[in-house]
Amino acid sequence: MTPVSTFADKRVAVFGLGGSGIVTAQALIEGGAKVEAWDDTEASRVAAAALGIAVVDLSTVDFSSLAALVLSPGVPLTHPKPHWTVDRAREAGIEIIGDIELYCRERLAHSPLAPFIAITGTNGKSTTTALIAHLLRVAGRDVALGGNIGTAILALDPPSRERVHVIECSSYQIDLAPSLNPTVGVLLNLTPDHLDRHGTMAHYASVKERLVAASDTAIIGVDDEWCREIADRCEAARHTVVRLSVEHALETGINRRGSEIYWTCLGEQRSITDLSGIPTLRGVHNAQNAAAAIAAVSALGVSNEHIRQGLKSFPGLAHRLEVIGHIGKAVAINDSKATNADATEKALASFSDGIFWIAGGRAKEGGILPLKPYFERIEKAYLIGEAADDFALTLEGQVPYVMCHTLDAALHQATLDAQASASAEPCILLSPACASFDQFKNFETRGAQFRSQVEAIPGFKPFVKG
Repeated sequence: MTPVSTFADKRVAVFGLGGSGIVTAQALIEGGAKVEAWDDTEASRVAAAALGIAVVDLSTVDFSSLAALVLSPGVPLTHPKPHWTVDRAREAGIEIIGDIELYCRERLAHSPLAPFIAITGTNGKSTTTALIAHLLRVAGRDVALGGNIGTAILALDPPSRERVHVIECSSYQIDLAPSLNPTVGVLLNLTPDHLDRHGTMAHYASVKERLVAASDTAIIGVDDEWCREIADRCEAARHTVVRLSVEHALETGINRRGSEIYWTCLGEQRSITDLSGIPTLRGVHNAQNAAAAIAAVSALGVSNEHIRQGLKSFPGLAHRLEVIGHIGKAVAINDSKATNADATEKALASFSDGIFWIAGGRAKEGGILPLKPYFERIEKAYLIGEAADDFALTLEGQVPYVMCHTLDAALHQATLDAQASASAEPCILLSPACASFDQFKNFETRGAQFRSQVEAIPGFKPFVKG
């Protein structure tokens, strides 16, 4: 844990007692703060009280007596309207911050040169964050991995010059971190997302921009207009900027040509690595993730040799184009995290043909019609869940399909068909393009069930990671 000593002897309110909120309250207490915590959910209040955290109804508290309100990132700060605690804090003139901000203040107070890599963007954050941490570990660095990817930042060991913090940051977390100042900041891409919480795309982009604008080195993917403009502004402010693109050749920056990743400096090229044959980094989207990770660890002095070793041994993330293993000649891929067509598009684009696609669940707006350009890659589809009938209408006459209804039935039929395929390495792909809630608690449960069912098939050979 990282004790928060910068609020020692001060009264601090904590609202939101989920996983990160509990850790935040404990870190503040460990550092000597006087914490008063609250959550709208009784179960969360009971859990906090059982850990010795003072649970106080904040509606009865004089906010002017507090040093700060520490807010869970899931609580609205601006849109659709500020939470009532935010209104009270603003009226009292006290600051409203989050756990990332508390970490930044501890780093500044106790180890300002501690290396800190922060990653954001609309898509690819978690894979890039995990890959950066993996490359650093291969290079022998002490790594603390967390933030939006899972482990709350204050649950990690404290910042030090010998330890690299690699932190995934959501827009909500950045919005609560005015002192955010990473050694290396990564902005992957920007597309419309979370506009219910940010109001407009312009505001959403401005929040994301803060992370790279305050970084010693800013690494920015420039394949969308929003990010290109952010890179331009950072360069105009004389920041160190590394541009990366997987779609266009840059005069200076990091580029992709097929599966090759290479540096370009004033038109002169230097190859770094080739991603072909790395199953955990399939697809153009993962080429962008890899390029960003390469740029980030290069900024901290990691050698090309360690980078190449780390890329080849990267195990990938669960439920995100996760390579489970082989059933005969077919490879089984768990992409349960693909809960909409945009995510499934990246999966379908990662294979040229021979796809035996398991899809369906609780449909989201737009269905699978946007995936039509990839239908020719699909040998057969296996439809499950509530969306099966609607998906069948879209696929009719274009892709052969079977109404399977359940995941186990779909896997059984897909396995039989894949073994009979003329493709050299057919792919049994769970990429549902749907939410899971019709049949499963969440996408993790859906993916875990798929994995266990695949592993139970006679003759299954697991993918050997790293």
